[in-house]
Amino acid sequence: MTLTVDLSGRVALVTGGTRGIGLGITRSLLAAGASVVTCSRSEVEPAPGTTHRVCDVREPDAVQAMVASVVSSFGGLDILVNNAGGAPASDAATASPRLHEAIVGLNLLAPLICAQAANAVMQQQEAGGVIVNISSVSANRPAPTIAAYGAAKAGLDSLTASLAMEWAPRVRVNAIDVGLCRTEQTDDHYGDDASVAAIEQTIPLGRMARPEEVGNVAAFLASDLASYVSGATVACHGGGEPPAFLIVQKGLP
Repeated sequence: MTLTVDLSGRVALVTGGTRGIGLGITRSLLAAGASVVTCSRSEVEPAPGTTHRVCDVREPDAVQAMVASVVSSFGGLDILVNNAGGAPASDAATASPRLHEAIVGLNLLAPLICAQAANAVMQQQEAGGVIVNISSVSANRPAPTIAAYGAAKAGLDSLTASLAMEWAPRVRVNAIDVGLCRTEQTDDHYGDDASVAAIEQTIPLGRMARPEEVGNVAAFLASDLASYVSGATVACHGGGEPPAFLIVQKGLP
């Protein structure tokens, strides 16, 4: 028996699916045979083979309208990937309450808003549906300048487990805790090639992830191969981070 990730005939919505990790997810779902709709807050060039919608995923009415549009155009919604997120580095002691509210809104409340709208459709479909939340290793790894972001991602992991229990058996819900990944913003986050190479030495697999590798995990979770996986948080981080004492002992940066 040959095992393949087959999403033929499935309709997928990927928030923030036109760049970075989101684009990698979009490409993996397309490669598996899904029809893919992406969305972002502004009009952008759609990824080849996709349809694009403009939507602020923090706005419930806009999300409802977008999901209704997808259902009207494609006849249903089988997969939601909550990928839109991120946050600027900010000092927890001095960042404004408004900034913290915006970070939590985008990284925790927006996925819930989108999940609610998708679930309302999926619960009425014979085959149900699948929701995949793109989280972060920051959910479990404390670090300066990401307090609100890490807290929001920890909340997203908890939300994933709760929704999986509440919306079963028709809708499966899982999350992916993503580690360091090479995207068009790698230089902005991690510095020049020498700095990136030094960082990669600390990763057990010796390199950062490629966006499509995260996408492949999302495609698997969305497929029938993961039909008994729900409420899980899957680590996609290349083996994690070694303890500080090992980094010092080995002379790693």
